[in-house]
Amino acid sequence: MPNLAKLQLALKNVYVRIGAGLLFVLLVGLVIYNADVAQDTSPLVHSQDISRITALASQKDKLEYLMVAKPLSESPRYIFKFKGAPQLHVIKVPSTSHLSLEREVLLKNAIPYSIAKEDYLASHKAVLLDEGQNAASAEAVAFLKRHALDIFLILLILYAIKFGIPGMGMSAAVIMPDKLKGSMDDLIGMDDIKQEVLHLEDMIRNRSEYKSHNIDKPFNVMLTGPAGTGKTKLVGYLAKKLNVPLIQASGSALESGYVGGGSKALNALYRKACARGSCIIFLDEAQTLFMPRGRGEKKWEDDTANTLLGLLDGVKSDKGAGVIWVVASNFDDASVEMDEAMLRRFSVKINFRLPNKGERGALLKSFLGRKKEGLVDWNDLDLGQVAEMTANLSPALLETVVERASMISIQEKAIINTDLMFRAFERATLGLTDRATTAEKHKQRERVALHELGHFFMQIDPYLRQGLSLAEVKEKSHLLKISTESVSKLGALGYVLQSGDDVSLRTLEELEQDVIQLYGGVAAEELFYGARGISVGSQNDIEKATKMLNLMVNRLSMYSHSKIDYTQLKNEGSGEHTIRQVEEKSDELYTYTLGAIRDYKAVIESLKDTLLDQYVLSKDAVFALLEERRDLLAFHVAGQRLGNLKLCTEVAAV
Repeated sequence: MPNLAKLQLALKNVYVRIGAGLLFVLLVGLVIYNADVAQDTSPLVHSQDISRITALASQKDKLEYLMVAKPLSESPRYIFKFKGAPQLHVIKVPSTSHLSLEREVLLKNAIPYSIAKEDYLASHKAVLLDEGQNAASAEAVAFLKRHALDIFLILLILYAIKFGIPGMGMSAAVIMPDKLKGSMDDLIGMDDIKQEVLHLEDMIRNRSEYKSHNIDKPFNVMLTGPAGTGKTKLVGYLAKKLNVPLIQASGSALESGYVGGGSKALNALYRKACARGSCIIFLDEAQTLFMPRGRGEKKWEDDTANTLLGLLDGVKSDKGAGVIWVVASNFDDASVEMDEAMLRRFSVKINFRLPNKGERGALLKSFLGRKKEGLVDWNDLDLGQVAEMTANLSPALLETVVERASMISIQEKAIINTDLMFRAFERATLGLTDRATTAEKHKQRERVALHELGHFFMQIDPYLRQGLSLAEVKEKSHLLKISTESVSKLGALGYVLQSGDDVSLRTLEELEQDVIQLYGGVAAEELFYGARGISVGSQNDIEKATKMLNLMVNRLSMYSHSKIDYTQLKNEGSGEHTIRQVEEKSDELYTYTLGAIRDYKAVIESLKDTLLDQYVLSKDAVFALLEERRDLLAFHVAGQRLGNLKLCTEVAAV
């Protein structure tokens, strides 16, 4: 079967070359023919009137030249031209008349003439044509001249329909098993996903056993999950383990630019796969193929998806029995609406996830372990801390962080340790930071410092009000650093960098605390500058808080006994009611934030000067400064209960 595929590919290449050659020859022929015709541009006057030859006796002085073409043929031609006249006269005479004309007219009247040579006749082909023939030729030439571009475009379209246009259509790479690198062991952690793949391998190897259970569907596979989680690598590992070729293509390549191009590309891909017998077709970034059909006005837009639906049932045809379709998408049917008929074609669905803290630590250790000995200071590298700060990063992004650490290590001739990994993480996620932008703007830097400290104190506020010690608060805090350096990527003049949380199921209380933390910056500005002193620097915080409040009020109806997604009822007059609810909860949470931030005014004022002086404060530095200012944190708060915020009636001095 592989030899057959090679033969088909070779024949296609031959056809393409022949087609291109014919097109080239045609174009060159048109050019040459037009060049030949261009030499016959003099107006030709054809005639068979012998009297025009006899009249030359009286016009001898006006004659520029006279030639006789093919004098021994059955139809000699007399070719002559008068001085100053553009016309070239061609008189066709019978061979029986030529001898008498030559003797009685030319020789008797001493009219000079010559015999037309072959090179002249070759360059003036039209002189040998009859009058009707010359007119037809001239008409054909004129037609070709008028429609040369049209003819060329028609030929090009026919060529494209047959062979495709370079750069359009699907480009698929065929990778043989021995060329695939890595193995399933390279997928660190992810034991749940690896187990699914092992089940898939068993299905493919023991298809006959599954048939005994009346499972005769193709084992088409759908891989979903965030980008960079290893979907593409896993397909390569599977193909290598099954010892079958991998035909890899991008779903976006199906956007061929002309009607039916996607269907044509898919069919070509399938034929290529069938020619190889058992193999895997891998379509990456194929989410557009799963969108519900019939939504667009242009019916042909669904042709590609309809073609794929038919091909996915290929097991019903003997030629496609060994073909396994694997598609990958960054989205799944839980996050976006997908076509039900398409989803049913996939008996195996594997959802990839982001690595947890333990898996991130193992991945980082693996990436760093590939470096030469002596480049990593393992004694000064806390992988647990690095794994914590890199929460919600995919394996691909973790590898990027390690690569960035290596770049910094090379540039600074330093050994990789925890501090360098932290800087690499910051560079990979935030981008470039700059002090020069705000260095001369003291008042702006002061505002930024107060704003960022407001975020920080509202983040640790619940722990302090619970009466936890600073050591316990530090343990629970996700803070990594507070900075007054500008970040062009974020459009910010400062930031609070903190590690993420692996837990995605947030409760109402946690969501409210997130909103309060976002409001901490604007509340700090109001505390120090008054209600009219709030700056536009809070725009991003307010946008995020609004989205969260919309989720809590409208999408999850967390404040209502009736659990309804109000966004689906927006056309039923529920809009004004939910807007009022969002406004009420926003006012409630911001009022609390503004009241709570007042308890930290003195300590914020104290930390502000140090932050302005040093530009950046790490987590250790911040909590060391708080230890020195324990007396400023000694406050008592009257018992409060705000919504579902659980506050102590009294907080002992820390």
